[in-house]
Amino acid sequence: MDPHVQSEPIGLLLAQVSKLHHARACALLEELGLYRGQPQMLRALWEQEGQTHTELGRHLHVRPSTVTKMLKRMEKTGFVERRHDAEDHRVSRVYLTEAGRSIQDGVQRVWRTLEEETFAELTPEERMLLRRLFLQLRENLMRATGGKPPF
Repeated sequence: MDPHVQSEPIGLLLAQVSKLHHARACALLEELGLYRGQPQMLRALWEQEGQTHTELGRHLHVRPSTVTKMLKRMEKTGFVERRHDAEDHRVSRVYLTEAGRSIQDGVQRVWRTLEEETFAELTPEERMLLRRLFLQLRENLMRATGGKPPF
């Protein structure tokens, strides 16, 4: 086996792969007019419209201030709109606009492209092994942090 492969710290490799994956995802999403975190927000709303800021924050594991910032940007680009709750006017609920609904196919294409590019040289068996390993890594880190999200 190549000595370079054995000497490269796994944590460093993981960080480098994560940064490269993130950069490529951002570049592909930018072509759709989306920025970091926005596809996850859209996905949460595709699954269930009318969520409150608090519900979205819990779903996305982000702070309420982050949700507010993301929603302001997404309102400006016309993907979402906020409406007062019919029963409690102090509560604001988030809904998709037509643009927010119609971009779903484009976002799904981006994720498929990114998946194909990232795992192009891996066999189905290697992909399955990698999935199992990442699930175990996630479990290890969740246990180490007491199961708390990183914010």
